[in-house]
Amino acid sequence: MKKNAAILLLASSPVLCAGTPEVTPPPAPAAQWITPTIDIRARYEFGDTDGLDQSNAFTFRERLGLKTKAWNGFSAFVEGEFSQAAVDDYNGGAPGADPFDPAKTLIADPQTNELNQAILQYEGFDTVAKVGRQRIIYDNAAFIGNVGWRQNEQTYDAVSFSNKSIDGLILNYAYLNQVNRIFGSEADAPLAPGFTNVEDIGTSSHLFNASYTGIEGITLGAYSYMMNFEDVGALDNNTFGISAKGKLSDIALYGELAWQDKAAVSGEDDALYAHATATKAFGPQALTLGLEHLDAGFKTPLATVHAFNGFADVTDAARISGAHNGLTNLYLSHTMPIFCGIKWLNVLHALGDNEISACYGWEYDSVLTKKFDDNFTAIAKVAFFESEGDDYTANARNDSLPTTARFSVELNYTF
Repeated sequence: MKKNAAILLLASSPVLCAGTPEVTPPPAPAAQWITPTIDIRARYEFGDTDGLDQSNAFTFRERLGLKTKAWNGFSAFVEGEFSQAAVDDYNGGAPGADPFDPAKTLIADPQTNELNQAILQYEGFDTVAKVGRQRIIYDNAAFIGNVGWRQNEQTYDAVSFSNKSIDGLILNYAYLNQVNRIFGSEADAPLAPGFTNVEDIGTSSHLFNASYTGIEGITLGAYSYMMNFEDVGALDNNTFGISAKGKLSDIALYGELAWQDKAAVSGEDDALYAHATATKAFGPQALTLGLEHLDAGFKTPLATVHAFNGFADVTDAARISGAHNGLTNLYLSHTMPIFCGIKWLNVLHALGDNEISACYGWEYDSVLTKKFDDNFTAIAKVAFFESEGDDYTANARNDSLPTTARFSVELNYTF
C-alpha cells in the first residue's frame, strides 16, 4: 500500500508544480529607426533699464528634431529652431534682428528660423565623436556654453570628441569652425567695425577639457581654450585653468583658477580668473557663499554669461568682450522647497571691481521653479540691480552699470 502511495506521489509531482510554469518574457520592442524630439518654450519677459525705454516680450520657441537609431555605432540628429514674438515691444539685441530698437531695454530673443543642430555621431571604443552643428557645454559654462537661457541658443559648427578609456577620466576636445550666436537668422548686419555680422562668427578655436574622479570624493578639472576669431580679433584669447570640488566634513567646496593671455579689447594684457564656493545643506535647504573674480580685461566670449553676476544681465556685454575694469562678485544664495513641489532660490550679489566691494552695485534675484513631470517645467524669475555708480566699462566714456529690473515667467515642454 505504501509502495503504491509513493508511486502515485511521484507520478503526480509534475501536475502539482504545473501551477507556476516558467514564462518567457516577450521580446522588447525594437527601437524605432527615427525618433522625433520636441522642445517648446513660451515666455513673457519684462525689462526696465535706466536710460532706456521699458521692454515687453512675449515669445515662443520651438525646437523640432529627428534622431536616428545607432547602426554600427553611427547615428545622426537634425534639429530646427523657430522663434516668434506675439508681443515685440523690445530690443532683440543686434542690427538686422527682428525686432531691433536700441532705445528699448535689451531682451535678446529675436524672431528667427534656423538650423540649430545637425550632427553625425559615432560611438565606440569608449569614445563619442561628433561632426556638424552641435551644442557644447563644458563644466559650469563659465567659458564654453550654449546660452541656454535665451530662446535662440548658441551652437557651434565643430568636430568634437569625448573619451572615457581610463576609469574616472573624461577627456574632451573640440575644434570650432563657426559660432552660431543668439541673435537669430536675420541679424546679418555689422554690429561694429570689424564684424561682418552678428548672426555667426568664423573661428579657428581648439578646446581641451578634462575631469578626473578617480580620487574618492574629489573631482579635478583642467582646461585649455585657444580661441581665434575671424574679423573679430578683439575676442581672441588663450585661457588655461584648473578646478577642484569635494567635501570637507558636510560642506561642499569648489575652487577654480585660470590665467588668460591676449586679455582686454586690445589683446595685449594678461589676466586672472578665480571662483570659489562653499555650500552647506540643511535637510532640503542649501546655503551657498561664493566669490568670483575677473581681473580687468578678462574675457569669456563663448560663455553662458546669464548664469553669472545676477539675472539682471547688467555685466554681460563687457564680460564677453573684456571691456571692463575688473569684476568681483560676492554672493550668497539660499535654496528651499516651499509648497506643491516648488523650489525657491534667492541670491544677493555685491558687485565691485578688483576689490571685494559694492562699488558697481547690489543685485537681488529670486527664482521659483516647478517641475510638473518629466515633460513640463515652469519658471518665474525676478532680478533687480541697484547701481552705485562706479565706472564699469573700460572705454572712453567709463560707463557705470545702470539700475535694472527684470521679470519673466515661462513654461517649458520637452519630449
